[in-house]
Amino acid sequence: MDKNSQHPTPMLDELENGPWPSFISGIKNLRDQHSSERVNGVANDLLGQLEHSYETRKGYWKGGVVSVYGYGGGIIPRFSEVGQQFPESKEFHTLRVQPPAGHHYTTAALRQLADSWEKWGSGLVTFHGQTGNIMFIGASTENTQNFFDEINEYGWDLGGAGPCVRTSQSCVGAARCEQSCANEHKIHRTLVNNFTDDVHRPALPYKFKFKISGCPNDCMNSIERADMAVIGTWRDEIQVDQAEWKAYVDQKGRQHVIDNIITRCPTNCMSLRNDDSIEIDDRNCVKCMHCLNVVPAAFSPGEDRGVSVLIGGKRTLKIGDLMGTVVIPFMKLENDEDYEKIVDLAERIIDFWADNGLEHERCGEMIERIGLINFLEGIEVDVDPNMIANPRESSYVRMDNWDEEAIKWFARKREEKQSAAA
Repeated sequence: MDKNSQHPTPMLDELENGPWPSFISGIKNLRDQHSSERVNGVANDLLGQLEHSYETRKGYWKGGVVSVYGYGGGIIPRFSEVGQQFPESKEFHTLRVQPPAGHHYTTAALRQLADSWEKWGSGLVTFHGQTGNIMFIGASTENTQNFFDEINEYGWDLGGAGPCVRTSQSCVGAARCEQSCANEHKIHRTLVNNFTDDVHRPALPYKFKFKISGCPNDCMNSIERADMAVIGTWRDEIQVDQAEWKAYVDQKGRQHVIDNIITRCPTNCMSLRNDDSIEIDDRNCVKCMHCLNVVPAAFSPGEDRGVSVLIGGKRTLKIGDLMGTVVIPFMKLENDEDYEKIVDLAERIIDFWADNGLEHERCGEMIERIGLINFLEGIEVDVDPNMIANPRESSYVRMDNWDEEAIKWFARKREEKQSAAA
C-alpha cells in the first residue's frame, strides 16, 4: 500500500513500544506486507478508525443483524458509525467457527481455513475465543455468506452466538495426557451433535456452555466457565508405584518431598513411612491432583474411572462469579447407554432452565434464585450427600460419625423408594 494513503497513527504507535508483542504490529503487517490489496485497505481503515477512537475516547462500532442462510446465530455483527471516513472497514463482522474436539488440527486444515479467510475476510483470526470458537474477525455482510459457504463445503460449521447452546470445548485429552480418566472427545462430540440445532438457532434465556476436562486438573477451567462441566475422575484408590516413589525420594531427598508434596496435600491424607514408601488415606483424598502432577511416574488415577458433572459455573453477570455445583458426583461412561444418559441429563437441564430461567439469566443464576433442591427436583435427580458447591475448607468442622449418618440417609431414601413403588 502507498504510504501516502495510510492513515497516521501516532497514538497507536505508542502501543508498539516496550518489550511485549502488540496487536497493532500484527494489523500493520496486514496493511504493509500482505499480497492482497483488499486486505491492505481493510487493515488501513481499521487502524484509522481505532486511532480516531483513541483521539475522541469513543467507540464507533454498533450491532445489527447479520446471518447466513439457515442459521440464526454464529455471526457477531459490527457496523461502523464512521464508515464514511473509513469505508474499507465499515462492515467488520466476526464469524465463530467450531473447532475440533481437543483442538486437534492438521496443518493442512489450518492452511485451508487461512486461505479462505484471506480470500473473503480481513486476515485477522483468534484461536480461540472464550467460548472456544475460532474467531474470524472482519468480514463484510456479503463476504460473510461467501466465507461460510466455502468452509462449510470442506467440513466446518458455525458456532454459537446469542442466547443459545454455545460451542463446546474439551481438553487435549488422552492423546497427550496420562491423567485422562474419560473419553473427552467422545463426550464433546456426543453433546455437540445432539444440540446442534440449539447452537444454530438461539431460543434460550441466555447462553449455555459445555466444557469437558479429562481429569480433576480441569484444564478447560470448566468449573468456573461452564454451565455444564463434565470432568473425568475416579472413585477407587490412587495407583501407586512404590519403586518409582522411592526413587523420587532418593533423588530429591526426604525434606524436599515433605515440604513440596506431603505438607501440601490439602487434607493431609499422605504420610511418608520410615522406609521412604508412601501411605495414602484415599477416603480423605479430594482429587486435588498435586501429587499426581509432581510425580506422575509414581502416581496414577485409580482404575474405576468415570466423570463428575457440575452445573452453574459462569463469570460475572447479575450476581457475580459462580463455580459449578456437583449434581452427579460420579457416573460411568463405558457404553452407548451411558452416553445416552449424559445427553438425557443435559436435555432435562436445558429444558428446565428454558422453562424457568429469566431473560438474560444463566443457569447457575437460576439455581441461586430458585434453590438447588427445586432445581434437582425439576431435573429428576435425587439429592446426594456428595453434592457440594465448594470443597471442604473449614478445619474446625467436626466430621465424627458422618459416614454413619450418610448410611442412615441412604437407607431412608431406599425405604422411601420401596414405599413409593409399593
